[in-house]
Amino acid sequence: MFRSPATAVLLAAFLGASATVRAEEASPLPPAVTFAVSTGYWQDSAEGADKAPESASPAAGDTPVRRGYYKLFSLRQPDGTAKIYLQRIEMAADGPSIASSSEIEAFSAMKAYVTDIRPESSDGVTAQPGMFATIHLKTDPKATRSDSWTVLIDDLGEMRVEKASN
Repeated sequence: MFRSPATAVLLAAFLGASATVRAEEASPLPPAVTFAVSTGYWQDSAEGADKAPESASPAAGDTPVRRGYYKLFSLRQPDGTAKIYLQRIEMAADGPSIASSSEIEAFSAMKAYVTDIRPESSDGVTAQPGMFATIHLKTDPKATRSDSWTVLIDDLGEMRVEKASN
């Protein structure tokens, strides 16, 4: 089929390289994202004040209610540490969109090496608004065990970051 083994090797290398390029172009998630969870939910009026659900649908003339879920993810930095970000993802008729995105400075100050992020539950949307997730991290990359930290967002949208107590 091929005139020489060199032709076959070149063809294989070309096909492999083009498949790699296509895979990189098709990836919606940047390679620096090491862990991500979507969990909990939030709801607020158009004015922006978080509040608990009052009814399944707004009455005529009421301010529209925005709803969505939280996304917590770690983004690896060039030095190997990670920055942790919290996003509020709004669920609208035309699909999800980022309502807000912010870095959680408490973790950045630690220069942490993130080893895992876990939601409180994998059972879907909870009955109460808010979010709870555990971030496992090391401040020394040579440490044998990671520390656990919790990120808690209450029903009013207030966030707390605390060392987990087992």
